[in-house]
Amino acid sequence: MSYNSFGHLFRVTTWGESHGPALGATVDGCPPGVALTEADIQPWLDKRKPGQNRFTTQRREEDAVEILSGVYEGLTTGTPIQLMIRNTDQRSKDYGEIARTFRPGHADITYWQKYGIRDPRGGGRSSARETAARVAAAGVARQVLAALVPDLTITGYMVQMGPRAIDRARFDWEQIGQNPFWSPDAATAELWAGDLDALRKDGNSVGAVVEVVARGVPAGLGAPIYAKLDSELAAAMMTINAVKGVEIGAGMGAAALTGVENADEIFIGNDGAPIYSSNHAGGILGGISTGQDVVVRFAVKPTSSILTPRQSVTIDGQPIEVVTKGRHDPCVGIRAVPVGEAMMACVLLDQLLLHRAQIGEGPRGRIG
Repeated sequence: MSYNSFGHLFRVTTWGESHGPALGATVDGCPPGVALTEADIQPWLDKRKPGQNRFTTQRREEDAVEILSGVYEGLTTGTPIQLMIRNTDQRSKDYGEIARTFRPGHADITYWQKYGIRDPRGGGRSSARETAARVAAAGVARQVLAALVPDLTITGYMVQMGPRAIDRARFDWEQIGQNPFWSPDAATAELWAGDLDALRKDGNSVGAVVEVVARGVPAGLGAPIYAKLDSELAAAMMTINAVKGVEIGAGMGAAALTGVENADEIFIGNDGAPIYSSNHAGGILGGISTGQDVVVRFAVKPTSSILTPRQSVTIDGQPIEVVTKGRHDPCVGIRAVPVGEAMMACVLLDQLLLHRAQIGEGPRGRIG
């Protein structure tokens, strides 16, 4: 099996390559009767698409989504939804020189070792272009979530690029959509712009840390052991191209805390619902959502496609110096923001459907 699918009840299968005629997703398990048109999905793809500013790849793709099945007269039918996005700006000639060369930092060598064949054009299936299909599928998930949990919102943003992190004292939700880095800290975004311009001139790239927050998540989603909400989210984020680490809540930072500092104290609010003194747990305890914000961070490595020469080998085992030409993101973390949001949406809907299948609507236990 090649494992091109994820999810349990809300199941997504992506298909296609970076330089093929099209790519897309098959979405199975979407409830019937949910309002859905291409216009509902397109804004999320527009957020991810390339060529929007000088800090991302200059490949020009409209990423226009087409719904081929599963919708009738604007409503989902409960049958598989087929989504397609046509590729229109491929430059396969940019990859002619590396057809028999393994680019350092890429999956070229492991695909060859596993399959004995690979599509060298833009990385083929291993390209981050595949994530457009996930974002399209998540557009479906968002429509269902909006119908079932109207107050739920999902917001992603960059919190670090290279060694420079945001100042959380300047965190402003309104700033996130106002700069090309999806940064909640406008001052740091300006510094990142200078950093990235310098790296681009040097033929280099840089990594980043992306944070995704889901607000309005109902309590009770997830399971105690093998379908923990945090393990499902961590696995989903790790499938995003170039992601090398995931944290939930305080994450690795929890190791530096004492038990007194880490424990999120619980109180009863005026409405009788529990409130917490802090959220080191990232909105998840014992694999189950608490009703607090669900907070996930993931680290994205520097883009491996760089103009600086790197040493590698050919398929014949000969040493070679590699310069990767073409149009590439100097910081792939920028366009990973909407992809992280997409994976959060798909996992939350999947877990919500699993919860309703086992428990019904809402958590069982009442407090007070």
